[in-house]
Amino acid sequence: MEFKNILVRATNWVGDAVMSLPALQQLRATHPKARISILARPWVGSLYERETFCDELIPYQVERGWRNLGAKRRVAQELQSRQFDCALLFQNAFEAAMLVWWARIPERIGYDRDGRRWLLTRPIAVPQHNVIPKHQRFYYLELLKRAGLINSYDLEIPIQLSGARAAAAQGRLRLDELIGSRRVVGISPGAAFGSAKRWLPERFAAAAVSVAKARQAVVVVMGSTAEADICTLVQQQISAAGVECRSLAGTTALAEFIEITAACEIMLTNDSGAMHISSALGVPTVAVFGATDAAATGPTGASARVVQEQVDCSPCGLRECPIDHRCMTRLSADRVADTALELVDAVKLPQ
Repeated sequence: MEFKNILVRATNWVGDAVMSLPALQQLRATHPKARISILARPWVGSLYERETFCDELIPYQVERGWRNLGAKRRVAQELQSRQFDCALLFQNAFEAAMLVWWARIPERIGYDRDGRRWLLTRPIAVPQHNVIPKHQRFYYLELLKRAGLINSYDLEIPIQLSGARAAAAQGRLRLDELIGSRRVVGISPGAAFGSAKRWLPERFAAAAVSVAKARQAVVVVMGSTAEADICTLVQQQISAAGVECRSLAGTTALAEFIEITAACEIMLTNDSGAMHISSALGVPTVAVFGATDAAATGPTGASARVVQEQVDCSPCGLRECPIDHRCMTRLSADRVADTALELVDAVKLPQ
């Protein structure tokens, strides 16, 4: 079915938003003449600004849940005035379906969950476990396939930000102002949703020191305002080891984070939004995994490597470790640093 004016309700979290990129790129490929507008929360919206599938970014800034229904109705009225002929819901919440139902968008497509079946014109059954490939990107691709918006998808489809080159050029300008024309090792030692996903800060510092000395680079530590304490601790330890280090935690909006990350020679991260962005930019990325499943949410592409310790209880999916956090404490800084240096060499060989 052909649509001319499509509204996509984006997911609310950076990692999920990155993993939905292949689906959005496939939507553009099958609807080359359609106008595609992305309705997104401000903290993820910048992800789409350079992407060719996005004709318009509509910020969605209303409170979540049942609060401020009047503001939500006003947003719906604004959407109705734009005369969308299809709404595609990547977000799973009831509110997303309610909004496009209020907006009277004729075709409303989304997964049949959170009690919203009656609000959708095309409720799509949630894929059963092991019916589709495990990685989260296929969850969004399968929505398009089951809705008849695409015929099929490539099982090897990577996750890529098509605006990576432009972002890197802008990021290099920012870094030149900050540290001069130096190589940069980026690290992001934080992770949302609990401490179980976070490798030890002192090991992030030790690994970054080893990589930076080998590459004659400066280290830039990045993270959210909530991660500022961890980032400061890591920055202090790196500086104490004699390596120049700057912490930008809490000082960069998403757009700036994307640009600076794109200009890094390598990124060291946990399983986090930073990891997803870095690998989608094609930056050599070493991701430390423990409590979460790399097969489901790990980075894709030849420029990324996952490092994890094989222990019986991993992946547990817990936010906090109830025992000794062995999946992380048994993973050495040397192993991560060696993986990073091998990856930088491997990625640079074809150049």
